Amino acid sequence: MSLNAFFDVPAPAKLNLFLHVVGRREDGYHLLQSVFVLLDWCDRLHFELRHDGRLARHDLGPALPADDLCLRAARWLQQQSGSALGADISVDKQLPWGAGLGGGSSDAATTLLALNQLWGLHWPRERLLAMGASLGADVPFFIGGRNAFVEGVGERLTPLALPPQRFAVAKPAAAIGTANIFGSPTLARDTEPVILTSSFASAGQIAEFCSGFGRNDLQPVAEADCPEVRAVAEWLQGRFGNSRMTGSGSAVFARVDIEDQSLVAWPEQPLPGPWVARICRSLDHHPLLGWAD
Repeated sequence: MSLNAFFDVPAPAKLNLFLHVVGRREDGYHLLQSVFVLLDWCDRLHFELRHDGRLARHDLGPALPADDLCLRAARWLQQQSGSALGADISVDKQLPWGAGLGGGSSDAATTLLALNQLWGLHWPRERLLAMGASLGADVPFFIGGRNAFVEGVGERLTPLALPPQRFAVAKPAAAIGTANIFGSPTLARDTEPVILTSSFASAGQIAEFCSGFGRNDLQPVAEADCPEVRAVAEWLQGRFGNSRMTGSGSAVFARVDIEDQSLVAWPEQPLPGPWVARICRSLDHHPLLGWAD
């Protein structure tokens, strides 16, 4: 990496090991509890310094919305810092849209972390966390850089030292709109909150989280709205004996044996539909953890 550019900067995906809706605020935002775990499935971004103050995004893969979270994050950081510098941001999009893997939020977090360095701002992590919360509920998690127990609307993070894990992740062609899920009158909003025994989860609770604790409260609504989600869940259940939807998107995951070498070439057979599927490993921490203090 040079002083004027950062190339091949990762923006990793995440899974929700469980996702409980425990209430709703007066402003309509839902109160959640979840465990987020980082994955080795990543978008890749390139950042090149501009001295004219212009912010431009270049799509190296599928076309992104004209004003995506990357540009919004960059513009917000530029405005709040008063920096006269700009950047060319190139996005190699590998994570599927509408999957519940946090791709857009992860891209925004990587943008904030990278431009914080590229523009010489050196803002502390806490300041970036506050900015990330204004962009999206999942952005603070990616800026925090650790697997975490997540509460509130995504802003309360308790880091967790999770053991290495391996997952089969599959997404159908269909995508799900988050607003449709959370706006459903059939969504359960009264799951009993999880109480951690200390500021960090006990070893017993961590083991419970990783062995299939809880559920995704959004999954019944998603399956009723999008039959493909049920089809993917049943397909993974039949192959691995477990499955669960992640986040509010259409991707579903299953825990798999971390040492099973037969899964290197998974899926062994053609997928049942125009789906995307791959084996992922969990990350101990975000690859950019050291980019903010």
